[in-house]
Amino acid sequence: MDTNLESLIDSKSDEEIETLLTIRLNSEYNPLRKVKPRPQRVSKLKGHEWVVEVLNGHPNTCYDLFRMDKHVFRSLCEELKRTATKDSKYLSVQEQLAIFLLIISHNGRQRYAADRFQHSTDTISKYFRKILFVICSISKHIITPPSFDDTPPEIKNNPKYYPFFKKCVGAIDGTHISARIPVREQIPYRGRKFDTTQNIMSVCSFDMRFTFIMTGWEGTTNDSRIFLETVSNPANHFPMPPLGKY
Repeated sequence: MDTNLESLIDSKSDEEIETLLTIRLNSEYNPLRKVKPRPQRVSKLKGHEWVVEVLNGHPNTCYDLFRMDKHVFRSLCEELKRTATKDSKYLSVQEQLAIFLLIISHNGRQRYAADRFQHSTDTISKYFRKILFVICSISKHIITPPSFDDTPPEIKNNPKYYPFFKKCVGAIDGTHISARIPVREQIPYRGRKFDTTQNIMSVCSFDMRFTFIMTGWEGTTNDSRIFLETVSNPANHFPMPPLGKY
């Protein structure tokens, strides 16, 4: 074999061996491998403790954060417990509900909730979906028609409205709620402000309680069409007021 060729082969072999040794040494003695992972959720005020602080604090704080008064929050917790919602190993029912309310009340992101409650985003997602499912399942027992027999006290006790509205049992209106729609289906949901929405028809009593809600209509649908099709379809169970009331 030619001497120059042998020298070239030996040189290449030495370079490969040197490269392999360098890689091995770097992998064995890389100081980054010995650094322990830095914990991310390290706040001293954990999620449950924060919820307790809010419920024992100023009344406005609970309303500002969860969009309901403290006694309503506690009542809803008890209602959830009656549906077999229980404290988990790490999260109480109060904290589960607080996670759900904080997100929907402020159009919040789960990463923010994860930092506030000191849990992983997986945990936040799990319990958000859990409470959402329970709330939807009990909504039919909470959103119910009012009694049509008596004049609402909000009307009867206010000379500005009584006796002019003594036959009135509530108010109906439509509102647009933001919705995430698949791209290929967005056109009928996109209104004049270019946002994708659903047009929701809701009925309220005079004590500010929802008594009926119709969802699912595209954002561009006219309010009158939603109303007429809702009241004319028996499957919707619209709470039609008795003759003489409106």
